Amino acid sequence: MGRNFRTIRAWQLADDLAVTIYEATRPFPREERYGLVAQMRRAAVSVPANIAEGASRSSKKEYAQFLSIAKGSMAELEYYLHLSKRLGYLDEAGYRRLNDLLGHAARTLQGLYAVVVEQVRGSRAAGRSPGGRETVLV
Repeated sequence: MGRNFRTIRAWQLADDLAVTIYEATRPFPREERYGLVAQMRRAAVSVPANIAEGASRSSKKEYAQFLSIAKGSMAELEYYLHLSKRLGYLDEAGYRRLNDLLGHAARTLQGLYAVVVEQVRGSRAAGRSPGGRETVLV
């Protein structure tokens, strides 16, 4: 099956962030239910979902690709938090709390991504056949 995503710290933090985003968006205006609320929740859920899906892949290259998608969703969520604050849906304290959680999760995800990308690069560098020829990993 691959790696147990539940043991990955980046997934744990992203999962906590997703739950917190769901809770934080409950009091948003009703007219935002299918707009900003839906977008924020979708982006928040995308992060741990992509970490989990990537962890199940057999190749490190695929894993890195899913982590990259998770990083993109994290950046998207960062903007939605900013917009929510500007629109007055989040007060300063709520924004700071969510942004701090997001920052911690994003740094952890970036660290995981860097390790996996380095492993991909390392396996490419070591990818030589017994005859001395380089193999191409696609």
